[in-house]
Amino acid sequence: MQIHQYKSNGLNIVLDVPSGSVHIADDVMYDAVEGLARGLGEEAVLAAAAEKYGEEEAREALGEIGELREAGMLFSEEPYAPSVEAFAKRTPVVKALCLHVAHDCNLACRYCFAEEGEYHGRRALMSFETGKKALDFLVENSGSRTNLEVDFFGGEPLMNWDTVRRLVAYGREIEGGRGKHFRFTLTTNGVLLNDEVMDFCNREMDNVVMSIDGRREVHDRMRPFRSGAGSYDLILPKFQKFAEQRRELGLKYYVRGTYTRWNTDFAADVLHLADCGFDQISVEPVVAPREADYSLREEDIPVLTEQYDILAREMIRREKEGNGFNFFHFMIDLTGGPCVYKRLSGCGSGTEYLAVTPWGDFYPCHQFVGMEKFLLGNVDTGVVNRGLAGEFAKVNVYSKKECSTCFARFFCSGGCLANSYNFTGRIDDVYGIGCALEKKRVECAIMLKAALA
Repeated sequence: MQIHQYKSNGLNIVLDVPSGSVHIADDVMYDAVEGLARGLGEEAVLAAAAEKYGEEEAREALGEIGELREAGMLFSEEPYAPSVEAFAKRTPVVKALCLHVAHDCNLACRYCFAEEGEYHGRRALMSFETGKKALDFLVENSGSRTNLEVDFFGGEPLMNWDTVRRLVAYGREIEGGRGKHFRFTLTTNGVLLNDEVMDFCNREMDNVVMSIDGRREVHDRMRPFRSGAGSYDLILPKFQKFAEQRRELGLKYYVRGTYTRWNTDFAADVLHLADCGFDQISVEPVVAPREADYSLREEDIPVLTEQYDILAREMIRREKEGNGFNFFHFMIDLTGGPCVYKRLSGCGSGTEYLAVTPWGDFYPCHQFVGMEKFLLGNVDTGVVNRGLAGEFAKVNVYSKKECSTCFARFFCSGGCLANSYNFTGRIDDVYGIGCALEKKRVECAIMLKAALA
């Protein structure tokens, strides 16, 4: 059993971690839960609460706590730990591919982990034949799963647009007869975006991700062309048009940005994007080598967490005024939420989710591409490095010491394995800065839900 308590925006919030139940408590109940969580007996908690708030209020709070405990909503038992060994030995099916249709890019983003699309290797475009084999592999290794996810990624995938169109057509051709449905996503920097691409995506893409960092000066500093010229003025009107089309059609999209040490006031960038008309927004912390001048550092954490508070409060105000928007990292489902597998192991990199290079090699995810020790196989052989796949399958929130006692574990599912490897040399460890920011985002997300309930 585990309780996480905190105060935010005038609310006393109590999270029962195992059950995921959230309670908005008055002061007497909040203090009583805190005492019980510290191991004090009920009599001691009752006496302390009665002295501070009066005996009637104290007994009422203890009675309510008892009812919630009986209902499994407070001080509940850990639900998944007994079955984690069987979970680690499961035989997962592949449900998603990240197709690197272009190891090339027409921008020179300073923080790009893909080295302007090269991924520690060579520039290349995926052929239709290689992509076709990848889709066939996905169908054949997806078990009984119906919905299959395919993200066209890069580099910049629009640099290989003909292959994208042909692969979508092939997917539509084979899905019905195999009892499958492809849900395609396109991630683009917008440079080559035009009416033809928008029309096609509005017919065929389940989701589109548009990369923009926020304010002009912020975006152009980190996402210039190779000439050094900024890209903001070119892409913003295209993205606004595309987002409006998809909103009117009831289709999914989001604009995705990255904040760095050069814009630790990133809440202003999120709000700038909202003011530009976008209502589905993600602005995420950069993950970069410590020596990079734009990388985030431990000393930045207090400023960054305050920015999430600022953003959450402003989102509440705008929502009440009728012009709200969604922020990706504050979107938490407290009633249903992800399945048990996703709660325990997140995206499923290396098992359920694979990245495919232009020449057909499989890696655990796009951030591992080019690291030869993480090569899993290819579209001709399938996954042959079963030992490596097995190591990824074993990683879960209970296999990581820090995660096993963290209140946010069932929301973040243990965090990103690539970030863990890049900063600790292990896939079963954690990236400390990322953890601190994720905990804050979870707290803000819960507060936001409570404030708007």
